Amino acid sequence: MTGPKLAGSYFAYMVQCKYGSYYAGWTNDLKKRIRAHNDGTGAKYLRGKGPVKLVYKKEYATVKEAQTQERSIKKLTRKQKEVLINKVRHSEAKPKNRKED
Repeated sequence: MTGPKLAGSYFAYMVQCKYGSYYAGWTNDLKKRIRAHNDGTGAKYLRGKGPVKLVYKKEYATVKEAQTQERSIKKLTRKQKEVLINKVRHSEAKPKNRKED
């Protein structure tokens, strides 16, 4: 590794614990990280709070960008986190423009 500016695919993400709290993190392998959280081998904060559900993800080209987004999410209030989650859900649920017959 050459430092924190490696190019690739990095994610800032947020999961919801079984009791409703939120946890934000970053990773370069989202599936593996969620699996680790659910297996109890991820972040100590999440041990005993699983299973977790992925509620937010955003892809970045660099580690630094993903880490910056993670820090930003961690500074949000619960209400602000829920607004962010709902905003993403609504944008993903919008039907794509289709050509009408």
